[in-house]
Amino acid sequence: MAVKVGQVNERIAELAQEAGAAASTGDWQQAEALWQRVRQLAPTHPQALYSLGVHAYQRGDTQAAIAYLDGARAASPADPMVALTIAVVKQAQGDLDGEWQAIAAALALDPYFLPGLLAKAEFLEARGRPRAAAGVYRDALTVAPPQPHWPAVLRHKLARASRAVEHDTLELEAQLRTALQVPRQSVNAALQGRWDEAAAIAIGRSRPFHSQSNRLLIPRLPALPFHDPAAFPWVDAVQRQTDAIAQELRAVMAADSGGFAPYIAYAPDQPVNQWKELNHSLAWSSYPLWQHGQPVEAHLRKCPATAAALAAVDAAQIAGVCPNAMFSVLAPQTVIPPHHGETNARLVAHLPLIVPEGCSFRVGYDWRHWEIGKVLVFDDSIEHEARNESMQARVVLIFDVWNPQLSEEERAMVNAMEATIARHRAG
Repeated sequence: MAVKVGQVNERIAELAQEAGAAASTGDWQQAEALWQRVRQLAPTHPQALYSLGVHAYQRGDTQAAIAYLDGARAASPADPMVALTIAVVKQAQGDLDGEWQAIAAALALDPYFLPGLLAKAEFLEARGRPRAAAGVYRDALTVAPPQPHWPAVLRHKLARASRAVEHDTLELEAQLRTALQVPRQSVNAALQGRWDEAAAIAIGRSRPFHSQSNRLLIPRLPALPFHDPAAFPWVDAVQRQTDAIAQELRAVMAADSGGFAPYIAYAPDQPVNQWKELNHSLAWSSYPLWQHGQPVEAHLRKCPATAAALAAVDAAQIAGVCPNAMFSVLAPQTVIPPHHGETNARLVAHLPLIVPEGCSFRVGYDWRHWEIGKVLVFDDSIEHEARNESMQARVVLIFDVWNPQLSEEERAMVNAMEATIARHRAG
C-alpha cells in the first residue's frame, strides 16, 4: 500500500509539472486536461483545484471557476492568493459585495499581502473613493520592495499606486498650505519652520529627525537642528574677527598647504560605509587647530587671530573628544553624505569664510546657505549633509561648543561618563 501511495504521489507530481509547463507555453487546454487528471487521482488537490478555477475563469465560465476556487479555499484555507482570485472572479460576475468580501478575506489571512492591498485600493478607487484608495496604495508601496525590484507582474499596478499617492499628497499639501497660511503669520518667525516640517511629515514628504549620536547620547535634550546664534554671547565677537580669520586662512592655504589633510581617514580594516568616496580624499580636507581636545600648537601659532577668537567661545571640553576646531575645505562638486556626529552634549558652530554660489547645508529637515561672517550653530547628532555644487572651494571654520541645555554639573557628568567609557574600552 505504501508503495502504491508513493507511486500515486509521484505521478501527481509529474502531472503537475507537465501542467505547469503547458501553461507556460500558453497551451491552456492541455494544462487544464492535465490538472483534471491530477484531480482524478487527488480530488482535493489544492493546486489542481486552484488552476482549474483559473482556467475556467479564462474560458469565461465564472460559475465553474467559483466552484473550483471554493474547493481550493477549503483545501488550502491559509492561502490569500486563492481568496484574492475569488475576488477577481466575483468582479467579473458583477458581484461587488462578493468581491469586497473576498479581498477582505485575503487580507485577513495576510494584512501585508501586496496583491491584496493593490486590489483593495483599486476597488475603492473604482467606487469613487480616491482618498481612501490613496491610503491603501500608500500601505502597498510601503510593503513593496524598492522600485527597481518591483515584481514585473505588479509593476503597472505599483506605478499606478505611486501616481495616486502623489496626487493625494499634492492635494493635501495644497489644503494644508491654505489652512495654515493665516495662523502661520501669527507664529513667531523662529518657530514657523516647525510647522512647515510638521506639514511635510504629515503628508509623507519628510520624516522625523532625532538625535543619534555615534559616541555619547544625552537623552531628553531638545533635538533642535539649528540654534539661534543670538543665544550665544560669544557669537558677535567671533563674527567681528571674520576678516582677520579669513586672512589667516588664506595665508596657511598658500604657505602651509601640507597642513591640510583628508578629514575622513579610516584604516584599511575599518568599514567606511557612506564615506567610501571621501575616505583619504582631499575632496573634504581640514586644517586642524584643536583635535580631540588637544591644541595643534604649530597651527595655532600661525593663526593667532583665529586662536584668540576660539579662546573666547564656550568650547565644549570633553576629554579625548572635544574641543575640535578646524578650517574645513569642501572641494568643488563635492557632497558630504548624510551622517551623525559624536554627541549631542556639544553643538557645532560654522563661521563661513569662503562661500561660492551653489553651496548648501542641511540639518534634519532644514536647509541653510552659508553666509560669510554669519555663524551657524547646529546639533550635529541630527542627520546632516553638506553640498558644494560650485566650481570653487568652500571653507568654513568649524568648532565645538557646549550644548547650552547642560548645566555645569551636567557637563561634569558628561566628562565622568566619557572618561569611564574610554578607560573601559581601552581595557
